[in-house]
Amino acid sequence: MHCCRASRCSPRKFSTTPRQNTRLRRTLFRWLNGPGAAFRNPLPNSTNYLGAYGANGELLRAAGRSQAQGKGSNEGADAGEVVDQDEGLSGLGSEEQSTAREPERKPGSTSELPPEKGEDLKPFPLNRYFLSQKVLSEEYREEIWRRVTKDGKDVKVVSAEMGVEMNRVGAVVRLKTIEKEWAKKGKPLAKPYSRAVMAMLPQTIYNAKFRARHEPINDLPTHAATMPQIFHPTSESRVFTRLDAAKVFDPTLLPADDRIPHPELIVLEKEVISGLTKAERNENMVERARVEAERREKKEKKEREREARDLRVVQGSRWEFRFRDVSVEDAGKDGRGPKGVGWRYGIPHEDRKKGQVRIPTRVG
Repeated sequence: MHCCRASRCSPRKFSTTPRQNTRLRRTLFRWLNGPGAAFRNPLPNSTNYLGAYGANGELLRAAGRSQAQGKGSNEGADAGEVVDQDEGLSGLGSEEQSTAREPERKPGSTSELPPEKGEDLKPFPLNRYFLSQKVLSEEYREEIWRRVTKDGKDVKVVSAEMGVEMNRVGAVVRLKTIEKEWAKKGKPLAKPYSRAVMAMLPQTIYNAKFRARHEPINDLPTHAATMPQIFHPTSESRVFTRLDAAKVFDPTLLPADDRIPHPELIVLEKEVISGLTKAERNENMVERARVEAERREKKEKKEREREARDLRVVQGSRWEFRFRDVSVEDAGKDGRGPKGVGWRYGIPHEDRKKGQVRIPTRVG
């Protein structure tokens, strides 16, 4: 153990130890000067992930396009020029080859890069099953905000029109509203950072002429009543529907057709199959939207009245205190009632526990 006094210690904050040229360090710089040189400057309007390049640093989709063009070209001077270019690159280093083979990307020219595919959206070479998901472009988010705030459309309607999940639509509207409020107040916005990040991610571009789909919007949410495994006996001749399956899990559980975020799309598809005209379908859709809005308004009004009746609010100097009358009987006999007070962890299901009988033992 070595110890020195503060007055005798060197005030230098850097080390004079010679840097060791290890094998890993040599390999790193060999890659940086070779295939890794393609990552010094990001591709314009495209991702630049490791999975999009080959072992020699060549962009795979650009190489595939050049090969397809070479096969489709006629024999003659044009084909000879391509061969001469490839032969001329053989004497260059890996860095020069990757730079020379990179096609020119002029807007509107035929040498633009082909669109990205699944192989180009894999940032981790050792995890081939991970794909970088697309994000909404700035124009797409602006259109969502305009339809909700300016046109006054419902979130569910905008979700079906734009192909964006309802939770994401709500998040876009909230963030866009805050952004515009900050702009009015003169607060600085990180626009350069946002543009830099968006340029490196795959995006869903908004096009008014075509109906884009950003993500699935009708995924069935997992209900807590459907978590246990149930073996339900039934006769072979019985028609067992999704409504019957919901009643097996819980008598109050709605079928899958009613629990999805957009059940109106199923009704619309049935109307298309039945042969209704577009005008009739639009009329029925407007009527269903009106009835749904009235039902939701009545439910919210009833909830507000119940809240005002059961909740007692006492204003303090800095906070407000809310009191509600409760009873210990609300938790039920087993203490797991939904009306009980406090957070209850409950009892785990035993359907996957070893030694449990999982088949019916009697017919009711």
